[in-house]
Amino acid sequence: MCYTIIMENVKIIAVVGMSGSGKSVVVDYLTKKGYPKVYFGGMILNEMERRGIEITPDNEKKFREEIREKEGNDWVVNQVIAETKDLISAGQKRIVLDGVYSWTEYKILKKEFQKSLTFIAVIVDKKLRYDRVMKRPVRPFDAAAIRERDRSEIENLEKGGPIVAADYYALNNGTIDDLNNRIDEIIKEIEF
Repeated sequence: MCYTIIMENVKIIAVVGMSGSGKSVVVDYLTKKGYPKVYFGGMILNEMERRGIEITPDNEKKFREEIREKEGNDWVVNQVIAETKDLISAGQKRIVLDGVYSWTEYKILKKEFQKSLTFIAVIVDKKLRYDRVMKRPVRPFDAAAIRERDRSEIENLEKGGPIVAADYYALNNGTIDDLNNRIDEIIKEIEF
């Protein structure tokens, strides 16, 4: 069977947003609904492990930027595409991509998966997002660290582009149930 014919029945959702927006909540929700996850950050962590680099937040940030500089802005996305194609070849029809960072990644994914791919941007008011990041149990940051991470992701990784160009937006100023309900609305629309 031709690969393009297989793609006609495939739905890929890429979840984008700033740190603390609720991307992981959406990805976890979709995973529970049967969407296997392809994790962009996992490509970085796996490569750090392979190279014997200690995994710390600072090392991860530095390596994420260095590998894109040395190997090209498309290095991570090419790893993701290969893993996604493996899932499709194994018969998977619904996939969620977790962690699209750059405009380069966005463009490559849109070209590669065309009509099968939908971008959902999870957005939240800045103050609320900062409060959540400072209080979260895993990888909390203070306000200065959040501002620096935002700056780095926007300036060095072009993270704003995929958010602005998303196909759908999920406002996450309310409860997790509110967010999940919005995701259900989007899924109904795209799976038509």
